[in-house]
Amino acid sequence: MAQKKNVTFSDIAEYTHFSKTTISRYFNNPDSLTLENQAIISDALVKLNYKENKVARILANGKTEFIGIIVPSLYFHFFSEILNQILSTYETFGYKFLVFVGNEKKEIEKQYIQELLAYKIEGLIVLSHTIPSKSLAALSIPIVSIEREDEYICSVNTDNYAGGVQAAELLAEHDCEILLHINSPTAKNIPAYGRIQGFLDVCKKRRLKHQIIYRDLKANYEAIQAQLNEIIDELERDYMGQKKGVFISNDTHANIFLNLIFRRHGGLPSDYLLVGFDNSPISREAIIPISTVGQQIDKIAYEAVGLLVEQMNERKKRNPVPLTAPIHKIIPPILMQRDTTEG
Repeated sequence: MAQKKNVTFSDIAEYTHFSKTTISRYFNNPDSLTLENQAIISDALVKLNYKENKVARILANGKTEFIGIIVPSLYFHFFSEILNQILSTYETFGYKFLVFVGNEKKEIEKQYIQELLAYKIEGLIVLSHTIPSKSLAALSIPIVSIEREDEYICSVNTDNYAGGVQAAELLAEHDCEILLHINSPTAKNIPAYGRIQGFLDVCKKRRLKHQIIYRDLKANYEAIQAQLNEIIDELERDYMGQKKGVFISNDTHANIFLNLIFRRHGGLPSDYLLVGFDNSPISREAIIPISTVGQQIDKIAYEAVGLLVEQMNERKKRNPVPLTAPIHKIIPPILMQRDTTEG
């Protein structure tokens, strides 16, 4: 049985009586044709059952329609959920994604970026912290970051300061005798530092008894569990019988903390209130649904891809206008009150 011949630009040109140059313009720069001619070619593609050769198109115009993504880890539920939301934007923007997980290793991430550039990605989304934004800005492609240092590149972040305020205010409203915030050591130029500052400002303004507990909580379950167990030992020694309002920097750690409390007490004692951060799925699926400062993860993902596509589209213009300064978009958090504060 004879193999069916692929329809070529020459076939379309012959059918429509246009030149191959005009057919090429239809695919690469359709706005350069009249609406009438666009309609003629579009109708011809249907009648000829044309199947686009993506590889040939990439070779012809150098546009891959690929976006690279560097995430530090998929252990934390925030990263896995935001990756899920970014990938779902294909239906809106039509870009495909090449994803690398850096595991917080700078040299490995540099290699990944070179690999992505070799694949001719048109833009890059970075959630990892290892490479300074100044170095990223020196790359030859549009870049958008999410929740990382962003002085020299465009970014989309949650209003972390407002989130820290919301968490502290919620715990204060429930008459906690001591407010505690558990976090990893965080540089002030990282957006997530706002969670610490917002919490502190509320405590100081209201003159509330409070404590910041820093631990280097890496993406390793056994190590995190051991460190959080130590913290619980300290809380039950230093604040025995006091109503403790605990704000933890992300839902993954908040869920581990909650599980450890359950193992000790068979439930969540009345002298513990707990708030996480992210509103990732684990906060709703926990043994007791966890109150959390909700990042609008779907909106962050959509805005990040949209901001990147704007820059990529600008570069495709005959006379592109480069950005004079990075664009930073801030998405407000939404407080989700659930059983760990509401009883």
